[in-house]
Amino acid sequence: MSNRGEIRVGVGGWTFAPWRGAFYPDDLTQKDELAYMSRHVTAIEINATYYGSQKPASYRKWASDTPDGFIFTLKGSRFTTNRRVLAEAGESIAHFFRQGMSELGDKLGPILWQFAPSKKFDDADFGAFLELLPAKVDGLPLRHCVEVRNPSFADPAFAALLRKHGVAVVFADHAAYPPLADITADFVYARLQTGSDDIATAYPPAALDAWARRLETWAEGGRPKDLECADANHDADESSFQHEVSPPKVAINLQPLRERVALPFLDL
Repeated sequence: MSNRGEIRVGVGGWTFAPWRGAFYPDDLTQKDELAYMSRHVTAIEINATYYGSQKPASYRKWASDTPDGFIFTLKGSRFTTNRRVLAEAGESIAHFFRQGMSELGDKLGPILWQFAPSKKFDDADFGAFLELLPAKVDGLPLRHCVEVRNPSFADPAFAALLRKHGVAVVFADHAAYPPLADITADFVYARLQTGSDDIATAYPPAALDAWARRLETWAEGGRPKDLECADANHDADESSFQHEVSPPKVAINLQPLRERVALPFLDL
């Protein structure tokens, strides 16, 4: 199909000691780890932005270390999401977008706003938060996604709010968080977090086959019928790309999943 979306397979972060000598070669210096990782995945989720502001020079270097076509997801600030009244997060959001992320240029991917399990769905307050999210930073278009971890968000009203604002809900393959696969934006974001450190590929072959089929369904603009939704009665709209991120401890070997969705590797 000519309107088939792009599939990206990524990872959360790139600095992780157990990867050294396992995924990273023994003779690879730490300063070259991002360059190496970015030739094996097509996206990386930056966790540091959740904990504090980064310098424009850091964004500039991350962009220069990675190949053309690569993108970064930035986690939104914890000082924004870990507050009782989200409607009062305006200044915090403005501060987050003043840190120089536009230095990433076209490598700036989605902004991921991650909420604590204790944060419950409040239609008015969450709607006010979504109203505060900017559409651009320094002229660059922005895409936003939210990862919610409280069962109260399994509500059709939540999906409708996201759809109204064009914000994606993160599908979390997690033991405790609600798995919400609603299509609410022009992209899909999934985080696979139930892999095992005892399996070289994190997920067994049958599970990887199932995930590859789901990625293809999303890329074709559909919604996997075996995944739960907040609003199961709403048909999927066509999505422009799918961006999948695996957490660090189970992301040593991404080749099997990439092969299943026909993503090539780049040489250093």
